[in-house]
Amino acid sequence: MSAASGKSKRRYAQRMPVEERREQLLDAALTVLAREGYADVSIEAIAQEAGVTRPVVYSAYNGLEPLLHALLDRSQQRALKSAMDLVSARRTTEQIDVWLVDAAAGLIDVVQSEPDVWRPILGITQNAPAMVRDRINATREYLRTLIAQQLESGLKQRGGPNLDTDVLSHIVLITAEHFGRLVLERPDQYDRARLVAALSGLLEATSPRP
Repeated sequence: MSAASGKSKRRYAQRMPVEERREQLLDAALTVLAREGYADVSIEAIAQEAGVTRPVVYSAYNGLEPLLHALLDRSQQRALKSAMDLVSARRTTEQIDVWLVDAAAGLIDVVQSEPDVWRPILGITQNAPAMVRDRINATREYLRTLIAQQLESGLKQRGGPNLDTDVLSHIVLITAEHFGRLVLERPDQYDRARLVAALSGLLEATSPRP
């Protein structure tokens, strides 16, 4: 066997449109991030995951930082759209209790359908850089204000004592986020049915009686 034939053949990436290539590399980066954490995300790791060479990655993104910024933008857009759809889904005639349960169940479904997207957002992926933490915190605060608005509208419609919806919005958001972490980290112990049933039972038990 000659020395040339003994060497492994160089990989050549299949040609594809640049936007398609960028999406492929973002998917690969997301997989590496979910598996290894932020500390081990590199151009080499992303290239290996995507089955391409380093120059292919650099031709699509001029370095690791632009690639991670693009991944952060995409993940934020996906998560924010899903969360806003859930938060804004309450009909004016719908009881606030029903909306809370439906929103919690919907969030669990979304988290389970795209776990790699939500792990960094829910703080499961460790060693997130400052730019990621800042973006997540800004998104959380925006969603919290929407939750507070829905709570104020729903509680006013239901009647009863005046409650501090600003404080309650923190409780709702923290509970929703923790539900997401539980179904990803401890799915055998905390599945969707158990979490939704517990929340529904709590709301029913604390609802004012006629």
